[in-house]
Amino acid sequence: MVSTVSLTPATDDDLAVMRDQLGRPMRGVIGIAARCVCGNPTVVATEPRLPDGTPFPTFYYLTHPGATAAMSALEAGHVMPELAALLDEDDDIAAAYQAAHRSYLADRAVYGQVDEIDGVSAGGMPTRVKCLHALAGHALAAGPGVNPIGDLALARGTWSPERCTCAQPRESV
Repeated sequence: MVSTVSLTPATDDDLAVMRDQLGRPMRGVIGIAARCVCGNPTVVATEPRLPDGTPFPTFYYLTHPGATAAMSALEAGHVMPELAALLDEDDDIAAAYQAAHRSYLADRAVYGQVDEIDGVSAGGMPTRVKCLHALAGHALAAGPGVNPIGDLALARGTWSPERCTCAQPRESV
């Protein structure tokens, strides 16, 4: 299988930034799937089985504080039921969401098959909207048009991937 997302290697600086972003060290980092315009990590790709043996279905993990805060605000504002309703109301969005699920699984499978999470992607895909953080992370990693619910969440949020809100921006990589 071939991933549709190009990862960049995580540097020691990236790992330090993500530790600051999340308040803890990252586990099972494969690479950076999306970056802020300043070059800081925004989405990390994580091994499907963590080094301690734990299955980890969330391949694309949103790390950027501004992005995570924006998705948390949408979830607190009860946007998820509205986005979930689109899956029942709009056949095109439902079909694109199914395709996003398959894409997510294919991207993760490149890095190993884990029986405990076989067929499980993230964020409720392919039939529910469960976690906007995961869906936005996938949308940022894969690019616009791949995950329709992630795209809609990013469009509705207060954070934009087009402007830096990092506490410590760095020169773009």
